[in-house]
Amino acid sequence: MSSASPSVPRDTLIHGLGRGVINTVCLLGDLFLFGWEMLGWIITRLPPRSNLWSCMYHIGIQSIPVILITGGFIGMVLAVQSYDQFKLMHLENQIGAVIAISLVEELGPVLAAIMLAGRVGTSMSAELGTMRVTEQIDALRALGADPIHYLVVPRFLACCLLIPLLTIVADAVGILGGWFFSTQILGVDSFYYWHYSEQFVYAYDVMGGIFKSFFFGAAISLISCHRGFHCGAGAEGVGKAATEAFVYSFIVIMILDFLLGVTIVNFYHFMQSVYPGVLR
Repeated sequence: MSSASPSVPRDTLIHGLGRGVINTVCLLGDLFLFGWEMLGWIITRLPPRSNLWSCMYHIGIQSIPVILITGGFIGMVLAVQSYDQFKLMHLENQIGAVIAISLVEELGPVLAAIMLAGRVGTSMSAELGTMRVTEQIDALRALGADPIHYLVVPRFLACCLLIPLLTIVADAVGILGGWFFSTQILGVDSFYYWHYSEQFVYAYDVMGGIFKSFFFGAAISLISCHRGFHCGAGAEGVGKAATEAFVYSFIVIMILDFLLGVTIVNFYHFMQSVYPGVLR
């Protein structure tokens, strides 16, 4: 009498989709609980100053060369790509307005955040992941210190405080790079470059970009620390955590950029309808 072989469940597209949805919901829930615990420590007790200064030096000072290079070349690329189109319309003297408004509203905050997600986010994730693999995080708990308060809170505060400042640096260097290339290479008059930049860029535009960069910094630090704390075993797990930290940060930056951009524009129109000219 032949025995019936056990049936193997089929892994269909529906199974894969359901598994992906469940994993995403679990990841978001775990990230929320991780952030909630970190927020509780921020409210109740700040981290030691030595930890905070060390993180601020690593995230802020050591990121300045990357931000200077990124911002400068963004401004020059904008000048190169915009000049021919503006010249066809005899508006090349207004190129400064396009460079400035593009940088302070969109390209400066987003590209600076992406570069910092690659430099700072992956570094934090790999560092914390190595501490997880070598059981240093468990040793902190054994010594009576909370790892989230000792390791995560300083990095979160440093990112939230310094990434907006680095965004301002990127904006300023990008505008200067666009000015240099436009005036010295393309022959645009320096007076008109600065005149139209001042005329078309308002303080609300600058503050909107800085406002977005604050949320970008919070997302980078929270995601990177979460991935490091939940790192897999071995060198492969550390590398995977660093990769996930950058990829997830990039996706969240794009989503936040869209949502915050819509919010800022709607708030601007609302304020203009209630108090005309107040945000200029």
